[in-house]
Amino acid sequence: MPTLTFIDSTGRHRQVDSDAGLSLMEVARRNDIPEIIAECGGQCACATCHVYVEPEWLSKTGPISELEQDLLNFSEDVRPTSRLSCQVQVTDELDGIIVHTPSKQG
Repeated sequence: MPTLTFIDSTGRHRQVDSDAGLSLMEVARRNDIPEIIAECGGQCACATCHVYVEPEWLSKTGPISELEQDLLNFSEDVRPTSRLSCQVQVTDELDGIIVHTPSKQG
């Protein structure tokens, strides 16, 4: 069971366990992680589940689709490690991943 760490914009760490196969967004919502709004419910249509993945984990999150990149282009404070958490599937390989949530979504 992978363990994930979410760090919010105030620096608060929340470590949660997850089943593989869920998205980071689903895990965040199930665990009441603040700053993950996910208005579209994981359909890659709104960019309100934007996160920053720690650089050493980015290569393990899979490629960014053209649609995801388009949505990120309209997001606030996009960084090289930005991802939409609805598009990152939790796998055993992501055990220990650290993601940060921005203070503003959309």
